[in-house]
Amino acid sequence: MVITPKIRGFICTTAHPEGCAAHVQGQIDYVKSKPRLENAPKRVLVVGASTGYGLASRIVAAFGGAASTVGVFFEKEAADKKTASAGWYNSAAFEEAAAKDGLSAKSFNGDAFSHEMKQRVIEAIKTDLGPIDMIVYSLASPRRIDPDTGEIYKSVLKPTGGTFSSKNLNTDKKLIETVTIEPATAEETAQTVKVMGGEDWNLWINALAEAGVLADGFKTVAYNYIGPELTWAIYTDGTIGRAKLHLEQTAREINDRFGAGTALVSVNKALVTQASSAIPVVPLYISLLYKVMKEKGLHEGCIEQIHRLFADHYGAPEGPKLDDKGRVRIDDWEMREDVQAAVAGVWDSVTTETIDDVSDFAGYQKEFYRLFGFGLEGVDYGAETDPVRPIPSLR
Repeated sequence: MVITPKIRGFICTTAHPEGCAAHVQGQIDYVKSKPRLENAPKRVLVVGASTGYGLASRIVAAFGGAASTVGVFFEKEAADKKTASAGWYNSAAFEEAAAKDGLSAKSFNGDAFSHEMKQRVIEAIKTDLGPIDMIVYSLASPRRIDPDTGEIYKSVLKPTGGTFSSKNLNTDKKLIETVTIEPATAEETAQTVKVMGGEDWNLWINALAEAGVLADGFKTVAYNYIGPELTWAIYTDGTIGRAKLHLEQTAREINDRFGAGTALVSVNKALVTQASSAIPVVPLYISLLYKVMKEKGLHEGCIEQIHRLFADHYGAPEGPKLDDKGRVRIDDWEMREDVQAAVAGVWDSVTTETIDDVSDFAGYQKEFYRLFGFGLEGVDYGAETDPVRPIPSLR
């Protein structure tokens, strides 16, 4: 079949296998172009490993440090002339590239929140890998089934103070409009914390520890975003921000149990990901940010960000550099005063008519399509292709 992009809201319902493979290979090539990572972990578990920062983490660990990796994700396989999800194709391409380089890679597709998945991963670690020395927690999900009670929790993207109104970019219509969002209820906030907070991260660490499959001195990291004040109402001070506060509290609890520096939260840059595309205000901010950072030669994607995390922080002789709240800040270039001043300088004045002049909306769109394997150089998108792509370790 010939596969074309089909956009519905902030998601693309199709994905291109060759395009996703090219996207993954481009990230691998970037990592291979850099010096071998110092002090790199050798056995790495990535929970949420198929897209965005989680995929980048798996690529950096494997191709930058020769790590054996285990990836956990929840993706859709191709069926009935429907394409697989982008994350499925990404993972298939990752495993194929890892095998060519003689790197061990094992993947698990299913509910990462479940006790069953944790036990399946633990058994594989015992049988095939040996003690894990790094766990990357990069799970983003709109819902979670409590593994003990079976209760379903759903996250929402809402403010927690009052009604929020702001400029927003309708990416489908390329239209600047006003978005108004009513505040979350206490129940909605609590459910968002249940889904997006640190509870499951802690459950993973506890399960691995109790099974005896954590190496001495293991490290674990989870990802967060803070951003500028203009996004705080919907993010940092909103329901998702409450969840991320819980994530930071979880890091402190893990450190209390296993030792200072075991668990860190890395604050990362705003980027076009499947998750960020769904957050009101953020696509407009990213479009403005991209133009500024590209003009200043500071722009990074997921792979550059995570390589810098591993190389400049985990690979540093003195260890990761932390802010006053104990977090790693690889959003430091985004949050530079000159960068934020430039973005703020056009925020109030940007309109539908000026969006192409003052922002990099074209770059935003390009990155969005690339998430699903479209718009990659060297891929013949007019050619027939088989949408079925096996992930070798899932056979």
